[in-house]
Amino acid sequence: MKPNVRIGPKHPKLAAAGFRFARWLAAKTMGAAGFHQLGSAFANARIAALREKLARGETVLFAGLGAPGTHNSGLALVEVTQAQGPRLIVNNEEERFSGNKHTTEYPRASIDAAVATLRGMGRDVGDIDAWLTSWDYPTLAGTLARSVLEELPQSFKLVRTTEAAGFDGRRLDQMTRAPKILARQLGLAERVPLICLPHHDNHAWFSYAASPFADDGQPTAIAVLDGTGDLGSVSLYVAENGAMRQLYCNDSMFDSLGAFYSVISSTQGGWTWLSSEGRYMGAAAWGDMNRATNPYYARLKDVLYFGNGGEIRINRAMANWYCDPFDNPYKAALTDILGPPLTPDQLWNPDAVLRVEDIHHRPDTKDRLDKAAATQLVFEDAMIHVVDHLLRTTGASRLVLTGGVALNAIGNMRLLEHFDEAWFTKVQQRNARLHLWVPPVPGDPGVTIGAAWLFAHLAGAPRGAPMTHAFYCGTPPSQEDVVRALGDDDVASKPIGNISTADGRDAIADLMAFMVAQSGVIALYQGAAETGPRALGHRSILANPCDPQARERLNERVKYREAIRPLAPMATLEAAHTYFELLPGAADADYNAYNYMVLTAQSKPGAREKIPAVIHADGTGRIQIVRAEDDPLTYAYLRALGRHIGVELSVNTSFNVAGPIAQTPQQAIDTLRRSKGLDVVLLIAADGTVTAAWHGGARDSGRFTSWYAAWEAGRSIKAD
Repeated sequence: MKPNVRIGPKHPKLAAAGFRFARWLAAKTMGAAGFHQLGSAFANARIAALREKLARGETVLFAGLGAPGTHNSGLALVEVTQAQGPRLIVNNEEERFSGNKHTTEYPRASIDAAVATLRGMGRDVGDIDAWLTSWDYPTLAGTLARSVLEELPQSFKLVRTTEAAGFDGRRLDQMTRAPKILARQLGLAERVPLICLPHHDNHAWFSYAASPFADDGQPTAIAVLDGTGDLGSVSLYVAENGAMRQLYCNDSMFDSLGAFYSVISSTQGGWTWLSSEGRYMGAAAWGDMNRATNPYYARLKDVLYFGNGGEIRINRAMANWYCDPFDNPYKAALTDILGPPLTPDQLWNPDAVLRVEDIHHRPDTKDRLDKAAATQLVFEDAMIHVVDHLLRTTGASRLVLTGGVALNAIGNMRLLEHFDEAWFTKVQQRNARLHLWVPPVPGDPGVTIGAAWLFAHLAGAPRGAPMTHAFYCGTPPSQEDVVRALGDDDVASKPIGNISTADGRDAIADLMAFMVAQSGVIALYQGAAETGPRALGHRSILANPCDPQARERLNERVKYREAIRPLAPMATLEAAHTYFELLPGAADADYNAYNYMVLTAQSKPGAREKIPAVIHADGTGRIQIVRAEDDPLTYAYLRALGRHIGVELSVNTSFNVAGPIAQTPQQAIDTLRRSKGLDVVLLIAADGTVTAAWHGGARDSGRFTSWYAAWEAGRSIKAD
């Protein structure tokens, strides 16, 4: 018997009226405080002035601000010219400086670091031509009001739990005073006017503009699938002939694929929102991923309503997270399928967290893994439903996928597999297949860039160069910064070379490969950090992919994390082709889509036997292709691995332990202290100087010093 179905809110007219009033009131009050929406007199005048400045051949600077109160606050600094379009200088994520993952705090350290970068360029804060926010705050206020009014009286609890959608009400005062706080921090006499740009437009334009897809008159479809934006959680666009237009927005905060996955992964996996999604995706591979045999899939699919026109809505007769997302997120019909949800006080409790290690011990572990698999399958169905409609409507064969949902690398691969030549022959009557691109920062750390990129477009600048790497968070450390971080006796260190010459770089790369070949676990800290959630060779922990014990060693002694989580393969393009099925729909710009660990690939026969550490339970790997022109040292290391272990491929996982990726040399050394299984950290300063740091005193295993001596001896023999 099919469960009851209820789509849409109880009080749609009241909610719509509340949205209009709250947005109007917020626009008035926030306008007086220094926030200006697009279309306002201030925003129009600024766009016109900057259009003239660009036309005169001058360079302009934009700052994209992720203000306090929303998760992943930070600041992006972008330079724009009429000839070249926007160029990203830095995208500073506050969590990297504060150490508080997904922080909602005022991005003071991010701003200070960006100002230092600006002054290093011979510019200053007075040269910033526009300050832009990553949200349209008056519209967001309207959406929050609408969400509370939709289901009164039950939804009134949302007033006290705004963090359910990624907002922190405790920071509301800081957010509304941001123009004054910012002026005080920058030493300016007058408050800084902020222009509010729509959240999903920011996601969409930047992700399209940075993609490898040419502006050749052919349409490019853009899907923003998110936890929520300032108006809705699903927005669809098409870009054509240098312009982008929105086709659809679902105007709902909780009819959201992001919310669906966050709620289920948290309440079934045992982790909090924003920390649960990636873990649960990893767990799904251990469950039954067959739609015909998974015991939960068919019933769980009823939680989502698949409507006409690609519409996805939650079934409010089963879900309850639109009213009470933490304490009572399920209604009885959903509890009948999944069992009762874990409560907030159970999250992160070792007895409640889903652990694949328990698969032979806890009788319910296999069921829990099958629930994870069912959640992933339903999620993939929903992605396909939305994209199917978008491709039919636009006639496009190119898709840019962005928003936080686009971090589901397995779902992204499923899109490429589903929309193949047969689909295009049947639906569009042409010989084509889907071509997909996902940016390295599809989530909210990317909308600070997006705000600046979009404003540059509105001011008449061209779209800019395609993105090939993500090394934009902060700036490279000086050697003095490195030395300061090494001051204590519990860490031993020594300078071991310099990568500023080709010979010096190749020597360090060979040393790295030599240590990894001995089953060493090393961390590489070089240059500016990656922006986005994936370590891509500038803040990476590296290990031997051929070692069948590497995953267990890294998870237990280095990262202290669950065994359900896979390790990623970083590879040269040639090695990636050797061990994985790189899909032709990701082949644009020499397989650019595989540069950022946002897309998994199926391994080829024999790969698991050769590189077991980087093949997940389902036979996939979340691959990263490394290019010599983007990261010369890491590329040289992979080539050296080919000489030492026979594969130009490495284990790569982020350089962190229970926190954000290490940003500063001090954070790098603190991470070394926390990780007993990490053998050595190589810290590379801006001048190319390489310093090795390892556990000193009683914690010194002697592994690094013995390897280094053996490697030097081997070099001497070769030289002779």
